[in-house]
Amino acid sequence: MKKLVALIALAVLSSSMLNAQTPAKLTKIYPELETKLIEWRRYLHANPELSFAEMNTGKLIADSLKSFGLSVKYPVAKTGVIAILKGGKPGPVIGIRADIDALPVTERAPISFASKVTADYAGQKVGVMHACGHDAHTAILLATAYALKQVQSQLPGTVVFFFQPAEEGNPNGGPGGAETMLKENVMDDPKIDKMYALHMSAAQPVGTIGYAQGAAMASADMFKIVVKGKGSHGSMPWGGVDPIMVSAQIIQNLQTIVSRQSNLTKAPLVISVGSLHSGVRSNIIPETAEIVGSLRALDEQMRLDAHASMRKMAKAIAESAGATATVEINTSTLVTVNDVDLCKKAAPALARAAGADNVKIIPWITGSEDFSYFGQKAPAMLFMLGGLPKGKKPEEAAPHHTPDFYLDESGFIVGVRAFVELVFNQ
Repeated sequence: MKKLVALIALAVLSSSMLNAQTPAKLTKIYPELETKLIEWRRYLHANPELSFAEMNTGKLIADSLKSFGLSVKYPVAKTGVIAILKGGKPGPVIGIRADIDALPVTERAPISFASKVTADYAGQKVGVMHACGHDAHTAILLATAYALKQVQSQLPGTVVFFFQPAEEGNPNGGPGGAETMLKENVMDDPKIDKMYALHMSAAQPVGTIGYAQGAAMASADMFKIVVKGKGSHGSMPWGGVDPIMVSAQIIQNLQTIVSRQSNLTKAPLVISVGSLHSGVRSNIIPETAEIVGSLRALDEQMRLDAHASMRKMAKAIAESAGATATVEINTSTLVTVNDVDLCKKAAPALARAAGADNVKIIPWITGSEDFSYFGQKAPAMLFMLGGLPKGKKPEEAAPHHTPDFYLDESGFIVGVRAFVELVFNQ
């Protein structure tokens, strides 16, 4: 690791003569901007909105960007926002993305700006919370847009700011936010040359930056297996075909796709069953059972091979018991791939933003991100920004998507500095 830090520091030094100079003016405005950034974040945190319902969030973003003096497109992909800032010097077109939606989670964190919002989700009244840091992502990108506008005449190229809805998926099924945006050709006018995003990490030390080269975050496929048997009285199971028993066998054997069929030295693969629904009474063997779960992969071929194995396995197990099984697989996200060349070029800029000792190459993550779709259109890079308070251990951090999720705000300005350095030094 010391060797890696030394290489990054050397890259910073050797690249200083090759890259554009970040305007000194920005250093002077960061302290005041940090205060505004945290205000935005706290307002967004206290007023979260679910996927494709970010009406007030989108309007706030659009109005703020207009007040900065940027060219704004709104709404985009139902509730999203795009802003364009053309610099005064020649250079590439760089896209930076933040996701803006919240989750159906009831907040429990002991903070003054905790969410008390509720909403209807899947037919239930639920609490709504920014339990994955999207409020921080949004505030950081707003602050980045403001900062770059202040030095527009010195800005090389064009920056396009993407405020994307529904990263957590479409609650009604169908394409999520990134796919919906791309269907509106948002990366074509102007054509994006390279794309960046950050993601908060509650278990990573505050103010530090981590990134993986190549595969960075897993794909996410949601599957549903419907087993059809034959109903019977619970006292006479031989009179029917028990779909619950068949489902249990399928669930157990799905794990052999991971442990016995997949080359895990190549990349991880995770299959998780989240629900099994069947029957209504203790003494009635039902006719059908439904298994719902998710598949995560960090290699595209392994992902496709797992799809084929799931279909073959479910069908064979069901037929062996006299039942039938249908398998439906819906892709939520692809593998998020960080362009290796882009990562190498970004390393000195990230080191300037956070300090060379605070930038690390990290392992891939089995969580998923629909930023993966942007990477299908242009070289892309997503990095992680730490939000774990000093003195706390990673295992003490509440996981993302949980009621106790918490972020230390003191490192948010590092995200702004990182985006600025990437724009000026690529």
